[in-house]
Amino acid sequence: MNDAGKVLEEMNARSREVFRRVVETYLATGDPVGSRTLTRNMSEKVSAATIRNVMQDLEYLGLLNSPHVSAGRIPTQEGLRMFVDGLLEVGDLNSTDRQMIDATLGSNSDDVGTALDRIGSALSGVTHGASLVLAPKHEAPIKHIEFVGLGHDRALVVLVFADGHVENRIFTPPPGQTPSSMREAANFLNALVEGKTLSGLQSVIAKEIESRRQEIDQLAQQLVESGLAIWEGESDNYERLIVRGRSNLLNPETEEEDLDRIRTLFDDLERKRDIAEFLELADEGEGVRIFIGSENKLFSLSGSSLVVSPYMNADRKIIGAVGVIGPTRLNYGRIVPIVDYTAQIVGKLIADRS
Repeated sequence: MNDAGKVLEEMNARSREVFRRVVETYLATGDPVGSRTLTRNMSEKVSAATIRNVMQDLEYLGLLNSPHVSAGRIPTQEGLRMFVDGLLEVGDLNSTDRQMIDATLGSNSDDVGTALDRIGSALSGVTHGASLVLAPKHEAPIKHIEFVGLGHDRALVVLVFADGHVENRIFTPPPGQTPSSMREAANFLNALVEGKTLSGLQSVIAKEIESRRQEIDQLAQQLVESGLAIWEGESDNYERLIVRGRSNLLNPETEEEDLDRIRTLFDDLERKRDIAEFLELADEGEGVRIFIGSENKLFSLSGSSLVVSPYMNADRKIIGAVGVIGPTRLNYGRIVPIVDYTAQIVGKLIADRS
């Protein structure tokens, strides 16, 4: 039994009901919940004074707090965590939400990126939060690599995959590159590349560079390393992360302090900090996971919750994730089945296109 289950088991029925009703009312309204509100909804007739005493006990346990001296109570992060783990009732996906997500699948002629972008927009629209979709890396074997100079501080790497997919990526080459050094780097890579995916190529190239360091021009070696950074480094993760609906977290009633936190969240996303962690946190097991506030380092400054689920390819390998960011008072019971269904849809989409 987890800690939440233990604490809940030790509560009496009345305390458990007060706690559940405070959290459910707060999640529905966003407002502190007072004892008089609860007296109208309790399953047994009980006085407001009795409920206040129970709420004080729950506050002592760190599950509720009072934002103002005379106000009602709201759940703490610990309280929300215990509610999610021990009392949350997850509903079935309703037909309207299902239809909105299904409607995004479109035609099979769309490329995966376009389809995922549309699914992210739909997920944001359905949940009224910000959606995150971590797209899979293109893992087909590479057929050919070419470097093209675009100026003294810009170059293009062209990746041609065996399945016909082509990617063009701009990066900053080391100083002093010449057309001949770029050709030498491309020849070096193309001699190694046959039958290898991008992820499989990195370790091979690193070993080859080490063992044949004297065989290629130093500038070409730097160019190879620069090119690798663009494939396996931060910008690769950035290209894979699709964020939609951020404006849903910014509305006229949002407190200025909360606005600053939310802006910080999206600044973090724009700067690509810890994006790889998004997949790692989903990679720890199947199914939907809920991260509340500071439980997730990536979003700790936003005061937000993340509901995230990994999706798998046809080989049951986790290759990406979908999620929703919203305030900690998300309607978790509704959001969880939406995220779960969307992850299944994306997994099927990827498998069908493979």
